[in-house]
Parts: sequence; C-alpha cells; structure tokens
Amino acid sequence: MRRPVAVLLLALCATPAFAAIKSRPVEWKIGEEVFSGVLVYDDVNAIKRPGLVLVPNWMGVTDNAIERAGEIAGDDYVVLVADMYGKGVRPKNKDEAKAAVGKVYADGGVTLRKRATAALAALKAQDKTAPLDAARIGALGFCFGGSSVLELARTGVNLAGVASFHGGLKAHLPGNGVKINTPVLVLNGAADKSVPNEDIVAFEREMDEGGADWQLVNYSGARHCFAESENAGNPPEDNCRYDARAAKRSFAAMRAFFVERFGVRE
Repeated sequence: MRRPVAVLLLALCATPAFAAIKSRPVEWKIGEEVFSGVLVYDDVNAIKRPGLVLVPNWMGVTDNAIERAGEIAGDDYVVLVADMYGKGVRPKNKDEAKAAVGKVYADGGVTLRKRATAALAALKAQDKTAPLDAARIGALGFCFGGSSVLELARTGVNLAGVASFHGGLKAHLPGNGVKINTPVLVLNGAADKSVPNEDIVAFEREMDEGGADWQLVNYSGARHCFAESENAGNPPEDNCRYDARAAKRSFAAMRAFFVERFGVRE
C-alpha cells in the first residue's frame, strides 16, 4: 500500500523547480539627484550570470519596458531597466517624453553619457543581492535607449557589447580620439526616416576610426520602433511602426550577439 506514495515522492523529487521572474526597484544617485530603475531576473538558482543595462525608449521606465526586460532576462541575465530622467519623472504621453529627452540632450550629450554610466554602475552594484557576475556586463536599448547605449560605448568603456534597436546613430559629442572598446551591434530599420543614409555612412566611418568591432543590420521595409509591439496600431503613414518580421529577426540577432559575447546558451 505504501508503494504508490513512494512513487509519488520520487516523481515530485524528479520535478524541476520552477522559478519566477523577480523585479524590484533599485535607486542610485548622481550628486543629489535620485534615479529609480527596476532590476529583473529569474531566481531559478543562485548561479552568477551576466548583466544587461536596458535603456527603454523615450517613455522611460514603464510596465512594457519591465515586461520586455523579463523576456530578455530569462534565466540567462540580470537586467536593469535604467532610469534616464530621474525618480518620479515618468512621461504620460509623447509630448512629455519629448520634453524629458530634450532635457537629457540639453548639454549636447554630456548628461546622457553621465546618466548611462551611472546606471551601469548601479547594475554592477547589485552583485551582492542578485545572481549577477559584475565582470560580465553589456547594454541594450530601444529608440532613445538605443542612442543612449551607443553614447555609452562612445565613452570608451569596456563592456561585453551593446545592442541598439532602432536608435539614432549621430554622435552628439566629438570623439577626440577615444577608442571604442565595446563591440557594437546596430539593428536598424532600412525605411526609418529618422536615420538617413548620411547618418549611417558617418556612423560607419566613426566606428572604423574608433577601432570598433561593429555590426550594422538593416531590415528591409522596417521603420522606427519596429521591435516594439505596442506600436502595432500606429497609422500606416507613421514612421513609428511595429514590424513583426524585423522584430523577430532583430531579437534573434541580439540574442546571438550576446551569446557570442558572454558564452551563455542560446
């Protein structure tokens, strides 16, 4: 009569432990200004894993950005959704987002680079409270966030890699001979009106002059915002349009890029 119970116990022991994606607020400072992001990871185990700073689009730290961070994190990464505007600054619409971005770029990109660098430090500081290997860090971003991680690479920082989804390519500060030590992946919509061909040519020249290990992928027919499904309902004439094919391919390219850079499983 005891055998079914024993079989059941064995079956339960053989069942893998399931973990959930955890998210918790993380705060850091630049001077007296407070910033508030969200740390996202799967607590399936305590094995140290690489970290990624995720800079969202111009709407900042939103539920969509946190959900996307969870999808990217899986049980492979610890992801920090970075706050680039300051605690409590959460745009409610495009006008507020444009104003927030304008303030970040008001000094030509100095503030943007400083805030991206601070977010990077904030992620590394989580290695005592999350399963993070602070020696293996990368970054990715979408739209404004894509531009932000490229600016981070332009500081000369040495990261595993940065990936930009439909971000602007213009350098807002002179290079001054700074070597680009971080491998760069740019995922661009070939039909994105906000990234003209002259920007692409200038970017490629800049990367070569900086000695960068870089890739730029153009997705035919894809416009700005092509990787963000929340833009699927935008008008047909809008330059900000979700493209399912380009989104699928770009996320696959991003994952392969970080698999190569970190050596994690695909």
